[in-house]
Amino acid sequence: MAILTQLKDPRVRDVTVTYVEVTPDMRQAKVHVSVMGDETKQNLSLRGLQNSAGFLQSLVAKRIDTRYTPRLVFELDLGVKRSIEISQILQSVLRQPEETEESPDAAEVESAEESSDLEPDTESEAEDLN
Repeated sequence: MAILTQLKDPRVRDVTVTYVEVTPDMRQAKVHVSVMGDETKQNLSLRGLQNSAGFLQSLVAKRIDTRYTPRLVFELDLGVKRSIEISQILQSVLRQPEETEESPDAAEVESAEESSDLEPDTESEAEDLN
């Protein structure tokens, strides 16, 4: 919550903390964040968070009662971005079978029309071919 309310760095916008990994000795915490926007905006926000790590660490120290305050390390979480990409891929794959199902039917109709053109319709046309 402090990232949203107390950081004044203009680089840190549209940041969501996805999860935090804390070492067993509580000396280090990896904060995984997701940033909405393109890659440059993500890198800028990540750099802003890294520069604000000391300030955020002091806020954490005030809220928890432990011997050591974890050193905060921020990492970009690409899980949300990858899940969106996978969803788009799956949607495109699921659409293709529908399109290919229609194509064989159209091909069958065309081949049936072509074969009917080659086969004589009446006995008189059959005699003309002989």
